[in-house]
Amino acid sequence: MSTNRRALMVGASRGLGLGLTAELLTRGWNVMATARDPARAEGLQKLAARGNGKLHIERLDVDQAADLDALAARLPDKLDLLFVNAGIAGPANETALTATREGLAQIMWTNALAPIRIAERLLPHIVDGGTVAFMSSILGSIGENTSGGYDLYRISKASLNMLARGFAATSARDRKVTVLNLHPGWVRTDMGGPSAPLGIEESVRGLVNVLETQHGAKHLYLDYRGREIPW
Repeated sequence: MSTNRRALMVGASRGLGLGLTAELLTRGWNVMATARDPARAEGLQKLAARGNGKLHIERLDVDQAADLDALAARLPDKLDLLFVNAGIAGPANETALTATREGLAQIMWTNALAPIRIAERLLPHIVDGGTVAFMSSILGSIGENTSGGYDLYRISKASLNMLARGFAATSARDRKVTVLNLHPGWVRTDMGGPSAPLGIEESVRGLVNVLETQHGAKHLYLDYRGREIPW
């Protein structure tokens, strides 16, 4: 496999994004990783210090169009992987009855619209045969929703899945770009909490295995083990 593979990891300052960046570097990828404030992204800075020049840190607030335009202007023309990981949990206990317009607008913008806007804007930088991956969640599955709860987060991830489906069917179709919506499992991160059964290392190892083995697929919704999730 080529040792010159290039990845852009969006949302890499901590948690799964940081773990994915480290795993890609371990496998020989060249990685550009984004953070809202690179100077405060201590984990990324430490990775860069020992990354033998394979990690470059970029600034990006996924909610800001100007940031995205500036990043696009700095990117190389050849990326093998775009992985959009950035997202927010939102208020866990809000329901359709208690949600506010502002809260709904924020979680939908950040979790559903922003990732697709990033993919659309940066698609010209993805090589034919490359991959665009979105960090989704099993909570975005309508078929798997047998317990309810987490209403706003669920609809934001279900919307991301739908928008990614459209992206795969239109913009990415003629480019022969693989599109993946990935569920990392329930992971011990700031979002997942200390009771989650999975460590970051196990999750990201599985996710990168999926990225590397599903090369050439059209559009799949998979968990970190490669198991297909019902839409």
